[in-house]
Amino acid sequence: MFAPHRLTRKVSVFGSARTAPNDPAYRLAQELAVEAVQQGFEVMTGAGGGIMEAANSGAGCDNSIGLNVELPFEQHANRYVNACEGRLLHFRYFFTRKLFFLRESDALVVMPGGFGTFDELFESLTLIQTGRTTPIPLVMLAPPGDPFWPNWLGEMQQALASRGLISPEDTTLLKQASSAAEAMAIISHFYRVFHGAQYAQDCLELLLHGALSDQQLHQLNSRFGALVDEGNISQGESCDNRGILRPCLRFQLDRRRIGLLYQLLDQLNDLPLEGQPAIEQPGQRVSPAPQP
Repeated sequence: MFAPHRLTRKVSVFGSARTAPNDPAYRLAQELAVEAVQQGFEVMTGAGGGIMEAANSGAGCDNSIGLNVELPFEQHANRYVNACEGRLLHFRYFFTRKLFFLRESDALVVMPGGFGTFDELFESLTLIQTGRTTPIPLVMLAPPGDPFWPNWLGEMQQALASRGLISPEDTTLLKQASSAAEAMAIISHFYRVFHGAQYAQDCLELLLHGALSDQQLHQLNSRFGALVDEGNISQGESCDNRGILRPCLRFQLDRRRIGLLYQLLDQLNDLPLEGQPAIEQPGQRVSPAPQP
């Protein structure tokens, strides 16, 4: 099912199946999906009601994917994705469903929800923090003025960090937004310079859309030396999984410092790339080869 859509990045939207259509969060999920499609992304949900239904309705049949799970109550594939031929998968077990969410997603947006939503959030966050999935943006989205995420995130992060249960830099793994445009701006910016990541032998390769200057590389080494287990950050070229040769940064990653890796990506995506072709559409995985 996924093979025909490999060239398009996907935003997975998590949230409550119980959210009513008159809830501001429902309308926000629709707006998020519309914004994502306009920026070239497809939208993936758990195919249920509430937030999931809203996101699938906003994305439309041509840009929706649903991963439904069999439950004794609540969970039935919503009408917006159920009618989409070849875009709905049914799972019996939660763990296989979550595996596909993380395997196929390029960004995660978590909206207000209950136990199931928090389960998806912490499963994703654990895999991100331990480096068991390639770097992807994780955005906590709630309507303007809704304290659902700001209050919870502030208390949770302060309590865990103050006790030394997480690294202070781990708080950078989560971003907050209060509008669809803000959430998609965070996601698109994540792929502005950074294209993707892969391992080559014992080194992490950060594939880029353009090469850095010597000065920019020196600045990254000066600030993020603690991220490197041995040696330093070097620049070279490497082929992505489609055989396209891309500029890359290569180094031995200290996997205990994933939060610091996300800080490096934030700084990397802020860099100007002088003399480079226009940054590719963030929703697409393939771009034209750089001009000489």
